[in-house]
Amino acid sequence: MEKNDFTSGAILPKLLKFMLPVLFAMFLQSLYGAVDLLVVGRFSDNAAVSAVSTGSQIIMTLTNILVSFSMGITVAVGQKIGQKRPKDAARTIGTGLVIFAAAGLLLTVISVIGAEVLAKIMNAPAEAFDVTAGYIRICGAGFLIITAYNLLGSIFRGLGDSKTPLIAVGIACIFNIIGDLFFVAVLHLGANGAALATVLAQLISVLISLIIIRRTKLPFEFHRSDIRMNNVCAKAIFRIGTPIALQDLLVGVSFLVMLAIVNKIGLTASAGVGVAEKVCAFIMLVPAAFMQSMSAFVAQNYGAGKADRAKQALKTGIAVSFVFGFMMFLLTFFRGDLLAGIFSGDREAVMNAWDYLKAYAIDCLLTCFLFCFIGYYNGIQKTTFVMIQGICGAFCIRIPVAFIMQHFGGGSLFLIGLATPCSTIIQITMCFAVYAYLSRKRSSE
Repeated sequence: MEKNDFTSGAILPKLLKFMLPVLFAMFLQSLYGAVDLLVVGRFSDNAAVSAVSTGSQIIMTLTNILVSFSMGITVAVGQKIGQKRPKDAARTIGTGLVIFAAAGLLLTVISVIGAEVLAKIMNAPAEAFDVTAGYIRICGAGFLIITAYNLLGSIFRGLGDSKTPLIAVGIACIFNIIGDLFFVAVLHLGANGAALATVLAQLISVLISLIIIRRTKLPFEFHRSDIRMNNVCAKAIFRIGTPIALQDLLVGVSFLVMLAIVNKIGLTASAGVGVAEKVCAFIMLVPAAFMQSMSAFVAQNYGAGKADRAKQALKTGIAVSFVFGFMMFLLTFFRGDLLAGIFSGDREAVMNAWDYLKAYAIDCLLTCFLFCFIGYYNGIQKTTFVMIQGICGAFCIRIPVAFIMQHFGGGSLFLIGLATPCSTIIQITMCFAVYAYLSRKRSSE
């Protein structure tokens, strides 16, 4: 396994070398989710599209809790590597495996037993209610698999290896495409078929990834005896990961509230926003990849006592991702119908998606700042602030603005969608304020 030392050498080449596999893995992950909607949109009806849209948003929110919490492992392991303490890194990984096995079981119970309740909370349209609940239940039954799938990636990114997660998601993507075509296009199982394809593809990916890992040399010795609850390591994981997970959970809830608002408008609007969300997963790829990469890069340098190098990495990441964000703004705002048309053949759903995407196009100009800042603050263990700014943006701005636009915006999806860039502006302002405060504090010491 290739391990990257981020504490020396030119920043941009090392950052890009690590980020590009992360970006490609996230592209495949987005493609992985998009294929479900694409195939269902082509071989089923708007009810199935709405079900996949709503159901996948719920599953993604629950999954993001795991992914966000696993950032505690990524950062803790990265810092141990930066501090040249490989045995502690092994103990951290072993403790993480125990914690996430329990978390996966809990989420399985919640999503399987509470599928109908979750669909009802989301105001799933009547025509798509049963299908939505079925999609949630099938995906939820595979949460242990989903947990293992995402945990493996976070561990190896903490070790400075972004290529093994890329292999894992590539395997999953290939088998998901095959599964979608078989279950949806051939067997005509609709949204349930897409859910089956998702779970089975991730199971195959996990099994193959474990085989690869067993044949790969780690930068330290890892034994079965390391797979146990170590109180010191657990405290570090919870201290770093809990604020991130709580923030992402509440931010995810805010987006679920927005989707519930749209679901009340009608089936076509629900399908349109579902299509738009899949497009958003692609147009936000570069800043999202920098956020993940920044956490690992900054964590190593912070652990090695190189604060100035961590700051320079932040500025470099913002500059590179802004260029891409500007291009995505132009494409999405002026020709979002072309992007939405990839996922749906229904003209009305496509136009609804484009209307919503115009708001996200504006957000493309802003997330290059926000996502890089979040990665930076995660890397220096300021995860409580990350939680605070996320909650403020979600509950003080995004949800209130969405409700106001619903009541006074005439049902315009563009106006409802503006809640997102409004929230991002406030969050960026908070990030700059804390950055300036920390800089002044450090210069006075």
